[in-house]
Amino acid sequence: MKIIEYTDKYLEDVRDLLVELEEYLVSIDRDNLDQLHPEYREKMALNDLKEVNENEGICYLAVDNNKVVGLIMGCIFPYDKYDYLDYKCPRRGEITELIVTKKVRSQGVGKLLMEKIETYFKSKGCEYVFVEVFCYNENAFNFYSKNNYHNRMYHMLKKI
Repeated sequence: MKIIEYTDKYLEDVRDLLVELEEYLVSIDRDNLDQLHPEYREKMALNDLKEVNENEGICYLAVDNNKVVGLIMGCIFPYDKYDYLDYKCPRRGEITELIVTKKVRSQGVGKLLMEKIETYFKSKGCEYVFVEVFCYNENAFNFYSKNNYHNRMYHMLKKI
């Protein structure tokens, strides 16, 4: 297996992985707010890759036997013009997607992808890496915790 930077040759594999992740998120969403829209497969990968290209980002792929088995995307988003008023605003990267196909999970692929993107962010002068984790995705939460990530904020929801 090798970790490479994204190329268009693997667009369909990226689409497959994004759909696999979204199907999983839909299955664990206790609020029933996630969905797999009919246009998701066609549009989501292109939207994510555009965001990467517009925000100093990168997409790495874990490729095994010419098949993508994992991916990580991340961006370096600018701060809003007033963030400095209540925040130190250190340069930070944000992981926007991390997916490892269920066929090879728990074999170190996610860790390799994380190390690769953290190295990228460091090379760009980032001091921190942010990632949002869906609260019902206990597997992801445990993975990030094992890799020294911790909670900083909670987003709370109430149906009215």
